[in-house]
Amino acid sequence: MYFYIPTKIYQQDGCVRAHGQELAALGSRALIVTGKHSSRKNGSLSDVVSALEAHGIPFLIFDDIEENPSVETVIKAKEAGLSFGADFVIGIGGGSPMDASKSIALLMKHPEETADFLYARGDGDSLPVAAVPTTCGTGSEATPWSILTRHELKIKQGIARPVFPSLALCDPGYLAFAPHSVLVSTAIDAFSHCVESYINANATPYSRMLCLQSLRLWGEAKGALAGNRAPSPQDFSNLMCASTLAGMAISHTSTSLPHGLSYYLTYDDSIPHGLAVGVFQVPYLAAAGSQAAAPLLTAAGFADLGALAAFLTPLTKQDIPQATRERAIRGMMGNESKLKNCPFAVSEKLLEGFFGENETL
Repeated sequence: MYFYIPTKIYQQDGCVRAHGQELAALGSRALIVTGKHSSRKNGSLSDVVSALEAHGIPFLIFDDIEENPSVETVIKAKEAGLSFGADFVIGIGGGSPMDASKSIALLMKHPEETADFLYARGDGDSLPVAAVPTTCGTGSEATPWSILTRHELKIKQGIARPVFPSLALCDPGYLAFAPHSVLVSTAIDAFSHCVESYINANATPYSRMLCLQSLRLWGEAKGALAGNRAPSPQDFSNLMCASTLAGMAISHTSTSLPHGLSYYLTYDDSIPHGLAVGVFQVPYLAAAGSQAAAPLLTAAGFADLGALAAFLTPLTKQDIPQATRERAIRGMMGNESKLKNCPFAVSEKLLEGFFGENETL
């Protein structure tokens, strides 16, 4: 059994301001990696800028990170960071900026390398990375994973080198500025991480402990996710913590079939990642069997698999083109890394059933 989380993680209101000195101590010149809008709206970018300015750290803001960032964008950010002379990277936002920041820091540490270096298996020697999450799904602040879009392969794919953030500053207050649709989609991603980490050939008592506690916190907020009530500050705190715990779990196990299938829905049909992966949670649990599913359902507060389906289906139902379904199944059957994580036998027929009642075109 093995457990390793090298990231120093704080969660509290005003987290960046409270730990600005530790953020500034990561280096002498910072590259801030974020998107165009949300980090400005929720105040996270302002908090980071204020913390750096208070400690005399020069910074460059690279805010061209798109949803599902591409390798090409990472290369562009690398060049910007090198030109500025940055010696550490701060990712602010959801999974897209945080995942991108890891790959950027890796390539900046190895400036002579090309994008191929990301996908050549090896160590994750990189510049220091700080993660400031503003959504509640990816858990990237506590994982070594960096998922990028590879347009030449028409797919999202994780890099082959593990890069853990040195520091994660998690302020639940940022979630209050997220649209409800983003809150739902990212929270379903966190739920999916728990399911796929718990029902996984690499699962351990430690990783499963993280999954169950994450789901208990997640379950306390599911009424707000369903739209039955307005989310409270406690909901935001629970969802942020649930996301980080789930990230810690998948850092040890990685994910399995639902994530592998979901990447095709996102690339081909622009379905948001959390909703795409949510499509496959009920069938994955059904395939694993009632004994495996029971602890997860209980922790999240669902009486049975039917209750989970009743919750997820209205939120995740998609029109999935036949061509996408066929490409996803074909790609999944050739994805050895995801298949080996699945603890039960996988066939094309099983995967066809995973699309269940989702309509095909």
